[in-house]
Amino acid sequence: MAEAAAAGYHEVGAEATARANRGWWDSAADSYQVEHGEFLRDVGFVWCPEGLDEAAAGLLGEVAGRRVLEVGCGAGQAGRWLAAQGAQATGFDLSARQLRHSRRIDEASGVRLAAVQADARRIPFADASFDLACSAYGALPFVADAGAVLGEVRRVLRPGGRFVFSVTHPVRWAFPDDPGRRGLTADRSYFDRRPYVETAEDGTPTYVEHHRTMGDWIGLIAGAGLRLTGLLEPEWPKGHRRAWNGWSPLRGALIPGTAIFTCEA
Repeated sequence: MAEAAAAGYHEVGAEATARANRGWWDSAADSYQVEHGEFLRDVGFVWCPEGLDEAAAGLLGEVAGRRVLEVGCGAGQAGRWLAAQGAQATGFDLSARQLRHSRRIDEASGVRLAAVQADARRIPFADASFDLACSAYGALPFVADAGAVLGEVRRVLRPGGRFVFSVTHPVRWAFPDDPGRRGLTADRSYFDRRPYVETAEDGTPTYVEHHRTMGDWIGLIAGAGLRLTGLLEPEWPKGHRRAWNGWSPLRGALIPGTAIFTCEA
């Protein structure tokens, strides 16, 4: 895939977004796992760069014996942790290369996650197939129509099922993606919903990340027939020195970096 020739903010449709992000994650999967794999752990459920761990947070509740779907599972670290806790865990991801890493980690760890390649806008499972669903920065920031994804999650959850997902905190959209002091000064409107887009030399989008305000997310959750039951904004923990792109101890002490929504079907 060609390297990005330019970056900016402009509208990109649903199919162009999917093509761009499938290509980007296939291209970046190897370097992503090298850079972040140790932090994520082969069998570990980390919700966010702040390091919030599901083993301590318990946002999904009891998972043993439950049917759990991970939306945008990447290399399957979180889904593998769920399986290790006794869940009937299944994952899917848009990127074939990320899923190849998932199979590699299955072999290395001895803990296997059933995972398939799929687009989150068309989840390939039957209605009411799962007791729980989760997504740690998976899929939802990388689709043009998050409402369609939420609707699909609602469809595959049984009545009363829970969906917990983490995304970049909406307020961070107004600040540069910089872990240093430059990242402490807002440089664009929080209300500017144009996605961030990287393009190749011919103008083809190669990476697209979509922005929704907090109000947008709540409206999309309700519109999908889900009920919001919790909203967590993890604080940057003391002693956590690891920067991850625009997430850092400096910024984390002042503004939230992640929003985690808990919903029920």
